[in-house]
Amino acid sequence: MKEQFDAIVVGAGPSGNAAAFTLAKAGLKVLQIERGEYPGSKNVQGAILYSDALEKIIPDFRDDAPLERHLIEQRMWVLDDESYIGTTYRSDDFNKPPYNRYTIIRAQFDKWFAKKVEEAGALLICETTVTDLLMDGQRVIGVQTDREGGAVYADVVILADGVNSLLAKKAEFHPELQPKDVALAVKEIHFLPQETIESRFNISGDEGVVIEMVGKITQGMVGTGFLYTNKESLTIGVGCMLSDFKQQKTSPYALLEQMKEHPSIKPLLANSEMKEYTAHLIPEGGYKAMPEICGEGWMIVGDSGMFVNAVHREGSNLAMTTGRIAAETIIELKAQHKPMTAANLALYRESLDETFVMKDLKKYKNMPDILHKNPHFFSAYPELLNRAAHTMLKVDGVDKKSKEREIRQSFVGKRSLFGLLSDAFKMWRAFE
Repeated sequence: MKEQFDAIVVGAGPSGNAAAFTLAKAGLKVLQIERGEYPGSKNVQGAILYSDALEKIIPDFRDDAPLERHLIEQRMWVLDDESYIGTTYRSDDFNKPPYNRYTIIRAQFDKWFAKKVEEAGALLICETTVTDLLMDGQRVIGVQTDREGGAVYADVVILADGVNSLLAKKAEFHPELQPKDVALAVKEIHFLPQETIESRFNISGDEGVVIEMVGKITQGMVGTGFLYTNKESLTIGVGCMLSDFKQQKTSPYALLEQMKEHPSIKPLLANSEMKEYTAHLIPEGGYKAMPEICGEGWMIVGDSGMFVNAVHREGSNLAMTTGRIAAETIIELKAQHKPMTAANLALYRESLDETFVMKDLKKYKNMPDILHKNPHFFSAYPELLNRAAHTMLKVDGVDKKSKEREIRQSFVGKRSLFGLLSDAFKMWRAFE
């Protein structure tokens, strides 16, 4: 006799765990399948956790979740080859519980989240690969795994298997990923004594700092760099669009090595010990690159659905929110004794449309195209802005009016007046 579940969740990252937990908590029979040795085993990197999304799933998560530091300061740097110009926002409001953002180590956090899923009543099976979706005509009725007798059946299957969702592609739920829609990011974890980190970043206790960077560190490619403070380590990384890496024929590792040598970054890593390195794909195509996210007996959540806000570097909150709402859709349909048809599961998309997830993705829908067509945003402007700051701050006997004239001439000479106006209009349209 075949075993039947209410739902099968493929993947045990933030979106898959959010879906499985919400379903199991409601009393549904849930199977979660993870190909790694344990949830998080494929993720060594640090990341940022947004508390609001997790609070809606596990309100008391702060009691035992493996959190590193709560973030009280955000720095934004625009770098040229030798310097940076930037902004800093530091607020004591962010230093009062309940805290809004945390740094985490994904390997630890995913493992903790998966344990909560099991405690809620779901069955978690690791070291198992889903090789195919079982179909009855156009309807998904279960999954085929690489285990002996590995066919498992369910009323609905949730695909939470990451950006390169082989199952969705194999079933033709979405096309092949385009290099222009995916970033390749590399991260390293550098270990330092806790007191050294606190001294270098002017923090204490569990306070944390995040630095996000754009500019010449990406060698004119569309991308960003970042540095997060953990308790006894720093997470540093850089990511650029896969299409740019292919065109420039450079490696992410070489880009990261060069970035670490920048005069503003190198002192922050001094005397650290690098112990962990990872590379991974990030879906950054945005709203226009989103596939269909539900159909006959299936749903897509998290990275598999292109749910990343690349402008604000948000991913885990979109992942957990899509996982939760997918689960809530199933729970509602079950309560009404409705089948998991495409028409009924469309409630998932309708519900998402009312959340920040879709509203933010729609807001920035034109940004990927604008950045791809205007690489000077990552080369010429960082150089011009840093040169302008240097000119104004250098005291050399030249009057300020002459300095301002020199700065204006440098901008017009590099981009032309028409180019400057055109760039300003493009960015205004991208953010409106």
